Amino acid sequence: MHHVILGAGPAGIIAAETIRKHAPADTITLVGDEPEPPYSRMAIPYLLIGNIQEAGTYLRKSAAHFANLRITQVGAKALKVDAAARTVALDNGQTLSFDRLLIATGSHPVRPPIPGMDLPGVHPCWTLEDARAIMKLAQPGAKVLQMGAGFIGCIIMEALKQRGVELSVVEMGDRMVPRMMGPTAGGMIKDWCETKGVKVYTGTKVEAIESAASAPASSGGVISRLASALGMGGSAPQGSGRGLRVKLGNGQTVEADLVISATGVRPAIGFLKDSGITCLQGVLTDEHLQTNVPGIYAAGDCAEAFDKVSGKTIVSAIQPNAAEQARVAALNMVGQKADLKGVTQINVLDTLGMISTSFGNWEGVPGGEHVELTDKAAGRHLSLQFKDDVMVGCNSVGWTEHVGVMRGLVEGQVRLGEWKHRLMEDPTRLMDAYLAAAQAQGQWAGADDARRR
Repeated sequence: MHHVILGAGPAGIIAAETIRKHAPADTITLVGDEPEPPYSRMAIPYLLIGNIQEAGTYLRKSAAHFANLRITQVGAKALKVDAAARTVALDNGQTLSFDRLLIATGSHPVRPPIPGMDLPGVHPCWTLEDARAIMKLAQPGAKVLQMGAGFIGCIIMEALKQRGVELSVVEMGDRMVPRMMGPTAGGMIKDWCETKGVKVYTGTKVEAIESAASAPASSGGVISRLASALGMGGSAPQGSGRGLRVKLGNGQTVEADLVISATGVRPAIGFLKDSGITCLQGVLTDEHLQTNVPGIYAAGDCAEAFDKVSGKTIVSAIQPNAAEQARVAALNMVGQKADLKGVTQINVLDTLGMISTSFGNWEGVPGGEHVELTDKAAGRHLSLQFKDDVMVGCNSVGWTEHVGVMRGLVEGQVRLGEWKHRLMEDPTRLMDAYLAAAQAQGQWAGADDARRR
């Protein structure tokens, strides 16, 4: 059996290793489109901070790891999948035939249609190549403007702040982390960031980015000031990418040495057009991570799988979900039936020392109830969402005591019974509710098993 895996991120690697463990005689080809060894994008902020070197981002530390497992690596990008012919065309001219195919191509950054995005000094923060470019420009004292204050943006912001830059953040939403946090929570995170010296512009967007090379040195960032001190005038060296003027929708203009685009990502599935593989937001999969085409599977940030909490299919672009999807897909690819128990929206975020969480349907559901508790002076906020007596989602800021319990209640769809009303009166009693209701639910499950026997 020949297994072709498109994508050499965490999902692709785990799938390849799982297949090799359970099918020692099968052929495995792993296709990755970056020149570096397989690495974790989640490690890039630690690289920016300086906590690790590039090798610290690598998913496997031995250079011979894949060769020892007889996993063939191909450096190329998938151009087209022919589901009927069972082939994949690559941009290096190769065409791979497969018996089983796993699509684990992940996501790619959204490129906003803004004039000036091609200027030197404007970068996404997604690859090791991006990180190298950013580290050259994000020196202490440099003026950095970041577009986007979502989950990924906040992680990048943390790393930039630790590099000692003068940081501004622009977010189109009316609050920070708008897809993860409600108005109160998102507003608290913004206030916190500003106390830490980050200038945050919400409810506006970048309209244009222009070169400021001809501007007076006094109006530029650290590069312009250095040029002035050296008697070089206000012009940055040709092609340096430094000296940018960023125009905002609110009429303000911000000077920058570096602009980082962190405006979101989307599944990297464009090559599947006309393949016959069903794609919605991502590659649509069933409980086995199989697509509508038998023998073709998907896992990770490009896969759309069923979320038992929301009752719909979602793309859940977090590494724990990617790892489990990869494991389940790989087992099914080698003929061992395995089911995905579901995916849940799970986010735990550290923003300059402020911990926030978001689980499940944090915005609530039609006909549901919710309770909030906010102490802005203490930097604490808790919001719980219910459908009947089940907690279907929650938000928290500065509330680190029961993060695991919140996740357990949402993911486990625990029926709270009378504890739902107690939480409506006092949402801080999460641990008491979990211990009482989860234990009772376990007893009910045991009784049902006994009756079936």
